Amino acid sequence: MENTASYSASVTQISQVSFLRTTLERLVSTQSLKLKTEEVVPVAVVALQRYLSEQTDGPQQQQQQLDSYSYDVTLTDGVWQAKCFLDSSLNHLVHRNILRTGTDISITECSFVYNERRLGHGYICIEKVKCGSQSSGILPSVNDVNDLPMLIKPGMESMALQSDVPLQVSRRHYLPLWNNDDPEGNIWTSHAPTPDVVLDVSKITLLCDLESSCRNTWKPLPLLVRIIHKSRLRYYGKFGLKIDYPYQAYFEVADQSGTMSLVLWNELCPEFYQRLDVGTVLYLQNYSLKPSYANRSHPQMDHHRMKIFKSVEICLNPRNPASVVTVVSPKNVLPQWGLPEVAYQFTTRSELENLANNSACDVIGLVTFVGRVERVRSKGNKGPEKYWSHRWIHAVDGTSNHPFILEIFSSSQPEIFNHVCPMTYLVCTQMRVCQVEGSPPYLTSSCETEMFITGYHKRQPYVCDPRVKSFIQWTKTLKDNVVLQKTAVGGHYFFPHAPRVFTQSMADNSDQVPLVAAADLKRELEALQYREHKRLAIQGQIMAVRHLKCPKDAALQGTNKEQEPDVSPDMAVGAVPDTHSDQRTAELAESSTTRETSPSAKKISTSKRKRKFQLRGGQRSYMTRARMQTKRAAGRDAAVEGQEEEEESDSGSEEVQDEEGGLQQPGLNQDSDRLSWESSGWPKQRQEVSEHLVQGGLYPDSVSRRFTFDEKSPLLQWSNLQPSQWTPEQSTDPVPPAVCPGYYQTTILGINKQLAIDAAFFPVVWSGDPRAAGLPQEPHGNTLLSCLSSGFLCPLSDPVSQSEAALPEPEEILVTAKELEDTHVVCVLDLCHLGGDAVEVLINKVYRVTDLSV
Repeated sequence: MENTASYSASVTQISQVSFLRTTLERLVSTQSLKLKTEEVVPVAVVALQRYLSEQTDGPQQQQQQLDSYSYDVTLTDGVWQAKCFLDSSLNHLVHRNILRTGTDISITECSFVYNERRLGHGYICIEKVKCGSQSSGILPSVNDVNDLPMLIKPGMESMALQSDVPLQVSRRHYLPLWNNDDPEGNIWTSHAPTPDVVLDVSKITLLCDLESSCRNTWKPLPLLVRIIHKSRLRYYGKFGLKIDYPYQAYFEVADQSGTMSLVLWNELCPEFYQRLDVGTVLYLQNYSLKPSYANRSHPQMDHHRMKIFKSVEICLNPRNPASVVTVVSPKNVLPQWGLPEVAYQFTTRSELENLANNSACDVIGLVTFVGRVERVRSKGNKGPEKYWSHRWIHAVDGTSNHPFILEIFSSSQPEIFNHVCPMTYLVCTQMRVCQVEGSPPYLTSSCETEMFITGYHKRQPYVCDPRVKSFIQWTKTLKDNVVLQKTAVGGHYFFPHAPRVFTQSMADNSDQVPLVAAADLKRELEALQYREHKRLAIQGQIMAVRHLKCPKDAALQGTNKEQEPDVSPDMAVGAVPDTHSDQRTAELAESSTTRETSPSAKKISTSKRKRKFQLRGGQRSYMTRARMQTKRAAGRDAAVEGQEEEEESDSGSEEVQDEEGGLQQPGLNQDSDRLSWESSGWPKQRQEVSEHLVQGGLYPDSVSRRFTFDEKSPLLQWSNLQPSQWTPEQSTDPVPPAVCPGYYQTTILGINKQLAIDAAFFPVVWSGDPRAAGLPQEPHGNTLLSCLSSGFLCPLSDPVSQSEAALPEPEEILVTAKELEDTHVVCVLDLCHLGGDAVEVLINKVYRVTDLSV
């Protein structure tokens, strides 16, 4: 009654006109409980929450098989908040990130739905909506969204007390918006102070005694164990499963006799999962034992040098029996208990090539590149559709000129996974080695991988490891402004690189890129969801190629405007004083050490010149072979850099013809903004194709950005997935403009000449590009086909050394396109849905017929 009274009081305090309140009043007063409106009144999307749909029968069952999840959307008009149910016909707007938090929408059709199985429960169902694409105009004017009252139909005030529960009452919790692996909502208990308790350790049993005790009549004695490994969460919800919290998490625990698996089940996961860390000591009572589940991954634990008990596993259940879990405070752990310490197996980058495929290791490194978060559809999933979230990361440790290349999947640590950025110290445990043909080894995360970044290292068991201490000593020799020049965030990234020969496998579970028909490619494009990535191959011919300077949408127009210049390598001679580095080091080091500093390096402004563009390592220009030969013949090699600016200003519009007369070749067209080539047969075949897919290509989000501490917040938001909850802390600053050296838009005609698709080729042109890591750089002739096959222009320039690479001009490359005439190729394409109507379609590699194997 007290809560109801306070709710009513808040209602009377609000006299402003509210669209949401007016809509609710009109809905419940209509006989049909439906409302259509022509009035365009924006409301802001505050939250978007996902959960497993209720099981239905009849015509809706087929639709439910296609989309297993429902969505609640919280809206505000600046006066009230309202949690509404999104009709399933609008789910595709969420899948494509059209309906998203932080934007405004207009409701054009809605209804009010009463719950027929529960008294006093109902909600607004949104059936038709218009979505805005820009940031909300309402939210910036709201001081605190959480202070706005929740709009509830009179008589249903008890619903306001269940704000963290889905509107469909058969579900008790929400799922993360984009995967099923992360904790979501207030039900998950975070790290709470551990109370001091008196433990009776006189009657405990050891793990070695449990293997012979797995029988129903056995009453277990307490266990005293330490956690040495922790797996990510597993959600196993499905239709018809009568479990409120279908979660499971594996731990490996140890005592003086050995190690054994422990499983946390159902309601105990929200209560304990985030409180149980590696190194935590547990006192367990009323647990049960069952035979071990064979078909699951296990951490590699040989380095612990302890006996591993594999026949049974410890089960902690919320009931039958109700397990009692006591987390022991670290200060109360006694040495006489004989619990083993947590052991690690850190590997340096210089040792990685010597590790066997699929072996496990731990790594520590300084992050230099963080890729955007992408999603991959889970293969062979029998239950509701499921996506994995993952990103690529580069990290260096000073033992090699090459970085660790890390493929990190979500590890049920969203607070860390979403905040990895360059210049942070990253620790990843239980990474698996992947040895692949044509690429250097990389590391991929396992179910038992945990990751830690600056701010989370304190009190972790690894801080005293000798390899960690050695790494910290190395970082003290670094200068932040020098490292910053080698950093990048987001953009298109692919690894491992495509093999030299394309091999088609008949096995369904093969890791080979699938070769699809043109019609299948269209269906794959249409089925893509937000940030979903797929790699497919298609047979056909390249019929047309255009060189473009800016990605689609003209969203990179800011690139040509004045922007803050990068620090030139020759200016970066001293370390810029930076508190970030001190904070990173102090967390891992046992004692603080003063960092070497010097006066701040001055920033220099550079003029934007035609054919010159600014990249993350400083300035450099592209020069044709003809220009380079002319300079050398004049004996001015030593003065190239000093006279370069004068030459550029004198030349004005320096679009000159190639000395070999390449611009006069048939099929090559040139205007002020675009160069192009097309096959002689394309004008006729263009009229005969049944469909031409033109939405794919290169977008602003396809191009990585250089990292700076000042732009950290917008860069993190840009590279992460759209958040499920809007918060005032979300940056409204624009993402810094990308610098694009240009790309090639190609048109690929399917082998049966019925369907054509546009795809962009975005070649690697300098060694500082994250995509250059591990790229086979065998010399080639810079013909268009050799560039499409290798993925880069030869040779890659090195901006750190300020060398001027004799890279070809686009017209020089397009002159060679005639060898594509009537040439049968296989094109490997990277597809990624960037949200809305933007679908990134990029050429990963083009294979000649001689490079194919069946």
